[in-house]
Amino acid sequence: MALKTKVKINRITNLTDARYCSGMYVDILGFSLEEGSPHYVSPTQFQEITGWISGIDYAAEFADLDAYSIERLLADYPSISWIESEDLDALVQLVPLGKKLIFRVQLEDLDTLLPKIDLLREHEITLHVTSTNKSLAIDNESSINPFFDQLNVFLGAGITPTNASSLSELPGLYGFALDGGDEIKPGLRDFDQLAAILESLELED
Repeated sequence: MALKTKVKINRITNLTDARYCSGMYVDILGFSLEEGSPHYVSPTQFQEITGWISGIDYAAEFADLDAYSIERLLADYPSISWIESEDLDALVQLVPLGKKLIFRVQLEDLDTLLPKIDLLREHEITLHVTSTNKSLAIDNESSINPFFDQLNVFLGAGITPTNASSLSELPGLYGFALDGGDEIKPGLRDFDQLAAILESLELED
């Protein structure tokens, strides 16, 4: 089985999510490694979760932590292959690490990013476009279009079970970035929304 587009699951905090997403053939599991974050995952927790799965990439997720602190933290998470941050300067400073880089940006702020397209392309930085507007209808959102032609873009806004399949066919789209969730209790999790989106992206054998 495979999915119609690449999928990254953000803020994984538990083995239930990780195993389910791995079984659904998502490409990247993201973990918040910034202490103080509500979804922070310690090195021990990270090892406990990832020790049960294989064949999938792991991303370290940060808000505005500086590059020096990120580099030091990653020493405790050796299997991380992607770094995602809201701080573009920090990502550029981390280029020498040889990790794949993701810049998380609000859809509403995309216009301010246009002058930096060449910088993003030079360092092969992928965009993760998100939004605080949960009812956003992305189908007619034109502000992303200039970036699709020049960069890899993870869409992380406006995705629903009913439009996921059609959105996956947007020209130039690299993939989706979807949120993981919290367990109701250990081993118990409501997957309804996430499962519906992933199932709509399944390719028939």
